Amino acid sequence: MSGTGATRRGGGTPATPEQIAAAPKVALHEHLDGGLRPSTVAEIAAEIGHDLPAQGAEALAAWFAEAASSGSLPQYLETFEHTVAVMQRPEDLARVAREAVLDLARDGVVYAELRWAPEQHVRGGLTLAQTVEAVRSGIAEGRAEARAEGRKIVVGQLLTAMRHADRGVEIAELVVRYRDQGVAGFDIAGAEDGFPPILHLEAFEYLRRENARFTIHAGEAFGLPSIWQAVQRCGADRLGHGVRIVDDIDFDAPGGPRLGRLASYLRDCRIPLEMCPSSNLQTGAVPGMTSLADHPISPLADLGFRVTINCDNRLMSNTSLSKEMGLLADAFGYGVDDLRWFTINAMKSAFLPFDQRLALIEDVIKPGYAALG
Repeated sequence: MSGTGATRRGGGTPATPEQIAAAPKVALHEHLDGGLRPSTVAEIAAEIGHDLPAQGAEALAAWFAEAASSGSLPQYLETFEHTVAVMQRPEDLARVAREAVLDLARDGVVYAELRWAPEQHVRGGLTLAQTVEAVRSGIAEGRAEARAEGRKIVVGQLLTAMRHADRGVEIAELVVRYRDQGVAGFDIAGAEDGFPPILHLEAFEYLRRENARFTIHAGEAFGLPSIWQAVQRCGADRLGHGVRIVDDIDFDAPGGPRLGRLASYLRDCRIPLEMCPSSNLQTGAVPGMTSLADHPISPLADLGFRVTINCDNRLMSNTSLSKEMGLLADAFGYGVDDLRWFTINAMKSAFLPFDQRLALIEDVIKPGYAALG
């Protein structure tokens, strides 16, 4: 697959690991329960008596990465049984959130949205509201510790409803209740095939009436119908993954790539795509993709789609945003200017008030990239 166009990326001097490490970054698609430290999983599991498939942080990290690389999204999702299990007490939710903020800040992330599903963290008797407040306290602690280290990061929560369950409206109401207390928006996640976005239409209609923001996992394990529903029936502000939009593009058309109606709509309306390259490779999101060099991120960027770079699940993919950028620099020759373009795309697409987005772009991101040379 290849792409051409006025926005051609890569082809220059690839960014160095040092430049990538120092670059300011924006993480829009970051699952809280997919980014735990292996040592934290091991410690909490020992405290609560949860059996793990491997012992020790190093062995556990290797198990998660291997188990998540099955080529199947449903099997990939099974790894979350163990991370969710150790996130049932308020102190554990707060700890995981605090550590996530610190780990992201130390990777150069200046803005992040942490998504997670409150309904999966009530096994120990917590209410949905209590889970949100526990994560909020952990985020605050993490930001304070990051500031003490000289690192500034802005973090919001995205509250997720599981698409196979029926609590979408309940979670949407929680988003509206806490939107002035650190909750940036809403999402649905889980097995995509068989659970289309339209099942949660009532929740999306409620959010739109309340002027709330939301993203939808679509076009990851299922194709164009899922993307169409997410955008045209549900009104998604962004798409989680969205890689299967390539099914609506004829890359071999005479004269260059030809976009179908849905692909044209996404591009022309600047609907952001939250792309997660390593995760997509692990789950087999794109048929025929055998390496990151086959990922649609490059041709979609070439065609002018609003593409962003994300990790999805740092633990399961054994990755970080710096690592994802480095892998793409190796695969496509992305330089500093390319990574700046992706980062500004992400910041423009954040669920943050416009003036705050603009301030981060002008005062943090642009100067940060200018300093890289």
